[in-house]
Amino acid sequence: MNSEIKLRKAEIEDRDIIWNILQQAIERRRQDGSTQWQQGYPNLDTVESDIAKGFGYVMTVDGEIAVYTALILNDEPAYSTIEGEWLSNGEFVVVHRVAVDEKFAGQGMVKKLFDHIEEFTKSNGIQSVKVDTNFDNIAMLKILEGKGYTYCGEVFLAGGMRKAFEKIII
Repeated sequence: MNSEIKLRKAEIEDRDIIWNILQQAIERRRQDGSTQWQQGYPNLDTVESDIAKGFGYVMTVDGEIAVYTALILNDEPAYSTIEGEWLSNGEFVVVHRVAVDEKFAGQGMVKKLFDHIEEFTKSNGIQSVKVDTNFDNIAMLKILEGKGYTYCGEVFLAGGMRKAFEKIII
């Protein structure tokens, strides 16, 4: 059965669902023994700020929110300083705060999300996608590798060093 999967901007009405999904993700990271997202970020203010700024996106499966992410155009101050080198200096989409509802866990949702993000990037005429993750976020590291993202070096973000990746889209 083919589900209808869509990426759309998050609305303020989505806030509580998004926050619930993020809380599940924060707890999963904690259970995995990760330090990522364990210092009170992201929080409900982060979600409200994302939505207000137009950064918040949800991927829906048959209308139900399965994944939350923040997509930010050309603006991640932490990325201006990298221990290493980005592939490009053009316009880029930054992917932050990827979280999957546990109802949809293990279904390849993040891979599908990146397909949609790459489509969004291409349709907006933007050159590349940049993303960072924790050293210990093995699931995300595997996905980025599988999707053809290039490891570019390290950036300092949210109080720690993160692995940074880029993929040229156009």
